[in-house]
Amino acid sequence: MIAMQLSDPGPVTTDRLTLAHIDEIAPGPDQVLIDIEACAMCRTDLQIATGDVPSHRLPLTPGHQVIGRIRAVGSAIDRARIGTRVGLAWIANACGECRFCLDGRENLCYRAAFTGWDVDGGYAQQVVAESRFAFDLAPLQDRSSQSIAPLMCAGVIGYRALRIAELGAASSGARLGLYGYGASARQVLQMARHWGVDVYVATRSDQEAQSALEAGAVWAGSYTDRPPAPLDAAITFAPVGSIVAEAVKSLDRGGIVAINAIHLDELPAMNYDDLWWERSIRSVANVTSQDVGEFIELAAQIDLKTDYELLDLEDANEGLRRIESGSVRGSFVLRPPGR
Repeated sequence: MIAMQLSDPGPVTTDRLTLAHIDEIAPGPDQVLIDIEACAMCRTDLQIATGDVPSHRLPLTPGHQVIGRIRAVGSAIDRARIGTRVGLAWIANACGECRFCLDGRENLCYRAAFTGWDVDGGYAQQVVAESRFAFDLAPLQDRSSQSIAPLMCAGVIGYRALRIAELGAASSGARLGLYGYGASARQVLQMARHWGVDVYVATRSDQEAQSALEAGAVWAGSYTDRPPAPLDAAITFAPVGSIVAEAVKSLDRGGIVAINAIHLDELPAMNYDDLWWERSIRSVANVTSQDVGEFIELAAQIDLKTDYELLDLEDANEGLRRIESGSVRGSFVLRPPGR
């Protein structure tokens, strides 16, 4: 099979991914081998490629929004799974024994592994994964693999960010601010509107602001504009510390800012008065298998839309450069040869 592999992180003005020919890997006892049909690209992939997020192993096949069909299974896995269409998300494994795992917080497990960071991911024709983290996509059976792929990180992590912000089906009438309007924020807006939440969007782009209004936001402005009403919660997507500070200033008493980023530059000094009245800042760290399962059901229920552009697998370097420059609407989805 072929894969696009990272060996030398650095500026993506130079191609960081190289085409590699790899022998097919036999799955271990608890694993499955997946023929990949689509893999969406993510800003985290860019941050790993540039070295902003340090690599856990090299060479590495990036990609953690993977859709494919199970080709082979390990000795401990029911062969009935062969042929099943599954999705891989950011979480690839966890110990299952620590206090975090036993409490349903496997995203915090010290021995957790993550797709396209600790283990090879989906910028390839095939991938091996732990069977219990290869998620059944039956609720989305009528959707194409290309349209589902951007759900597996942008959507799932957006769903977890909403949970961290303490918003859900019982939050009708709440006010939510989205700081940034990329692939994840677009999906968060749809989920929040489904729950009856009023959404306020801050973005650097007039075009994105208009797109947010057309998608149902009640207000859209710049990062430094103050929303016309105090927010019960805000989610920041841009990896910029100053935006977190702006979001805090827009909170109502008791409000929460959830930082939806694996990497963030330095947080600026903040006035304690902006944080007082039990306002809080929380990070969103990874996802759990429960998050993924619940999100897949919700995405099917509300027919969650994804904006994406198809790229051939061999064009992954160009995709990284365009993500860095901001010249993408929604997500890029990589298409392996023959798909």
